[in-house]
Amino acid sequence: MQAALSTDRRVAADSSVPALAQVAPSPGDLFREHAPFVFRVLRRLGVAEADIDDVCQDVFIAVHKGLARFEGRSSARTWIYAIAVRRAANHARRAFRRYERVTEAPPDSGSEFDPGEAMDQRRARALLDSMLEALGDDQRQVFVLYELEELSMREVAEIVGCPLQTAYGRLRAARRELQRIAAELGVTR
Repeated sequence: MQAALSTDRRVAADSSVPALAQVAPSPGDLFREHAPFVFRVLRRLGVAEADIDDVCQDVFIAVHKGLARFEGRSSARTWIYAIAVRRAANHARRAFRRYERVTEAPPDSGSEFDPGEAMDQRRARALLDSMLEALGDDQRQVFVLYELEELSMREVAEIVGCPLQTAYGRLRAARRELQRIAAELGVTR
């Protein structure tokens, strides 16, 4: 037991071994921990509901393939979300898009379901999504990651690949544009 512990300490202290490889999380563990956030990020970045599963799968395939090359200069979370942002942008640039509408599954009969509340939530989500679509990609990415997913601005800047002050500028511009759109639509808090 003691020999195993000392080996683990040596590997963890070895700076030539990438940070994720030192801890060696399984792809399944990474998926379970980060998939819900990746799904939300992809949806907020404009990936259609019908395509989110496929794009999310692409993200985690890239994570699996790149795990050995991850250098640990950022957290695993930041690295994975940067991949998600790039995959969402790649998806948006594709010429081929599906225009099908997926309907939600009926609610569980055992759960308390309020159709009025569900409708209000769908409308609010649709309104937010349409407002976010009006933003440019750079502003939308920063706004979604900072305001909706509550990452620190330092993490946001790292994910989108820009200086910290540029990320703050994009956030200010996104807020101004969203306020303008909300005023045009007569939306109040």
